Amino acid sequence: MADRVRILAAAAFAGVLSACAPTLGPPPPGRPHALPVEDTTFRASDFAWSQALGRNALVGAVNFRLGPTRYTCRGATVVLTPETPWSRRRMMVLYKSDLRAALPADEVRGRTGQAPPGDSGPYVKRAICDNADRFSFAGLADGGWYVVTMAKPVPGAAGPNMALMRRITTRGGRVTNFEL
Repeated sequence: MADRVRILAAAAFAGVLSACAPTLGPPPPGRPHALPVEDTTFRASDFAWSQALGRNALVGAVNFRLGPTRYTCRGATVVLTPETPWSRRRMMVLYKSDLRAALPADEVRGRTGQAPPGDSGPYVKRAICDNADRFSFAGLADGGWYVVTMAKPVPGAAGPNMALMRRITTRGGRVTNFEL
């Protein structure tokens, strides 16, 4: 009986001590927490979903200003890249975001060597920005996409060429209007 009482007492004491153990909450302000590392190996199979004919459309316009300088994409190629772990990581490296960015084109090009290797060329869609700074894509499957284009200062204005990027989601056979 005495042994049983000692065992129960020891178990109770251990339970009390464990209640005092610190818990790991969110990181302190200003300190980023570590995210799990996602496999960013280029795999053609990750892009397969984007090749299906869908009922969605994207209608975009460049309406970008840097201070007083207005920018245009007139005549520029607009690239639509399917979202995959590889392309998401690539956007993070090149644009420092996987949601939206407007950065000097030379700065983005300078990080190309740091981006994960792979060729998404066969899976991207392209459009040309018209004279009204508009472009569109149709027949898109449901999913996440990265829209990327270069914008230049309008004629007569000065400023760096800018790389514009935005993540857009298509779903439900809708037309999505947006601006870069």
